[in-house]
Amino acid sequence: MKKIDITTKIEKYDNISELPEQEQQLINLAREAAEKSYSPYSKFKVGVALLLSNDKIVTGNNQENAAYPSGLCAERTAIYYANAQYPDAAILKMAVSATHQGLIIENPISPCGACRQVMIETETRFKTNIKTILDGEKAIYISKSAANLLPLSFTQSDLD
Repeated sequence: MKKIDITTKIEKYDNISELPEQEQQLINLAREAAEKSYSPYSKFKVGVALLLSNDKIVTGNNQENAAYPSGLCAERTAIYYANAQYPDAAILKMAVSATHQGLIIENPISPCGACRQVMIETETRFKTNIKTILDGEKAIYISKSAANLLPLSFTQSDLD
């Protein structure tokens, strides 16, 4: 047996003012999108803002359903909309923000496994990384790619 260590590198910032203006804008749009979330069951509102290669910004939020599996995460809502409306535009940056009971969560949340897999597929499709900005009240984390958030991911090359 051989042990393999897998590490990931994340940048940590203490507050939004440390970021470039464009990334601050994406976080603020993600926060606005979170407030429009339909989440009557969990009361956990998640918003996303995507910067596309055509300079468009697309937002999305989580959509819940009484039949829980029928809902959809904010990340996939935004990615699928972006891919449907702008099929030739890569996603360059993604900001994710969440609130609970009206307050921005203290520590950043990361996209769920299903969303990370969709992000990996999008990176593979467009051959470009998605810089991912995870917003929290006490910290902001930045990953240079979705692949960084999902080591040992399953991609098209696994099917070949």
